[in-house]
Amino acid sequence: MANILIVDDDPDVCSVLARSVENAGHKALTAGSLRQARSQAEGFACEAVFLDLSLPDGHGLDALPEFQALPSLPEVIIITGKGDPEGAELALNKGAFDFLEKPASIMEVTLALVRALEYREARITRSKKRLIARPGIVGSSPVLNKCLQDLAQAAVTGNSVLIYGETGTGKELFARALHENSPRSAGSFVVVDCSALTQGLLESTLFGHVRGAFTGAMENYSGLVSLSHQGTLFLDEIGELSLEMQKRFLRLLEEKKYRPVGASREVHSDFRLVCATNKDLEAMAQRGEFRQDLLYRIRMYQCRLPPLRERKDDIPELSDRFLSDIARQSAEQPKALYPEVLDIFQAYDWPGNVRELKHALEQAVSAATGVTMLHRKHLPLHLRVSLLKSSLSGQQHKAQVLDPGFSPLGRPDIPQWKTFRDQAVRAAEERYFQDLYDHTGGRVKEMAQMANLTQARVYDLIKKYRPRKS
Repeated sequence: MANILIVDDDPDVCSVLARSVENAGHKALTAGSLRQARSQAEGFACEAVFLDLSLPDGHGLDALPEFQALPSLPEVIIITGKGDPEGAELALNKGAFDFLEKPASIMEVTLALVRALEYREARITRSKKRLIARPGIVGSSPVLNKCLQDLAQAAVTGNSVLIYGETGTGKELFARALHENSPRSAGSFVVVDCSALTQGLLESTLFGHVRGAFTGAMENYSGLVSLSHQGTLFLDEIGELSLEMQKRFLRLLEEKKYRPVGASREVHSDFRLVCATNKDLEAMAQRGEFRQDLLYRIRMYQCRLPPLRERKDDIPELSDRFLSDIARQSAEQPKALYPEVLDIFQAYDWPGNVRELKHALEQAVSAATGVTMLHRKHLPLHLRVSLLKSSLSGQQHKAQVLDPGFSPLGRPDIPQWKTFRDQAVRAAEERYFQDLYDHTGGRVKEMAQMANLTQARVYDLIKKYRPRKS
């Protein structure tokens, strides 16, 4: 018997799902909101979660990592009436086990639950048996541990792997860990930054060239594909490849052969391909900017790296590691953080992720010459400004800012113009987005069309402003 948590604001849906779960021999617990679900989950070690997307106090996609990170490591099945294919894709990319559209049949619900529980049991068994070497990867949050479990599973296969992650999440670090835990660890790990090379230079860099192939080719060069033979070739930011290079790379993956620039003979190379991107390659493929057949080949296995805002429990450990590294480079004693500095770090969303945290600490150490403790004055200005703006953005103040008759004149606490303007813009955006959400019923595709935004941008705004059902 398994414990199943059902999160849906429709009592009828909760009742039907609970009955199906109990008829299958399991125990069901229901919640009508995210707040109630969080409370229920504290004393209920659930093995699976049925999660609605549109809830009174938030969006299910935003809460998905939170449920996945529960100590019981449940599988999450999204169930919604939106009929939203883009939402389904985002949910699966975030690690949801399945996506069911209401009204789902009893058979569909039962089968999804059975498969989710089977998968979870096998996943946990594998994780207990397999310890992964994680050079340079710092943290022990549940969401990071799940990512490492996925990495361990991908490492033992010979399949191509596509790593999704925002800028600064450490895609190359995870790709290297994948290589070092794979059967090819004795071979080379070869890195190619596709965004840093021009078309002509990229072709020569990857495939090599023969002497005299072009001006400046004074001698033969084997190329990085050749160097990755029996090892791993890591293409960072593969979304930057031109369509012509994508075509050539697809042939290389299919035949394991390529022709160096200016050569008359083909060369063989046996390598494992790992790619990384911060772009939506599926959307690019639909626009004709990325080959669909190449996308199928490179994403035989996918790993999604969590942004730092989803693993804030790791910030203290990451900070200690970075401060130790900085001190080692300067041959000094590591500096420490006052508690209020960690509070700032926890309150900040870190759009630049782990890389931004590292740079912030480097700047703070540089500003703290001669002292052993870092306080908020040592931090980069944008962090302190962000904290200040957050503390000034109460609901009452927002309402005042949006009131056409509101004026700061005559007030003793007149804010700086930039602060006032930023608050007004944010409040106006929030009201606009709530009205848009109400008008469309939260249907993302319609919201995107009406606002002339991409659907990915709409999801970002849902996360930012958290509109509620009216």
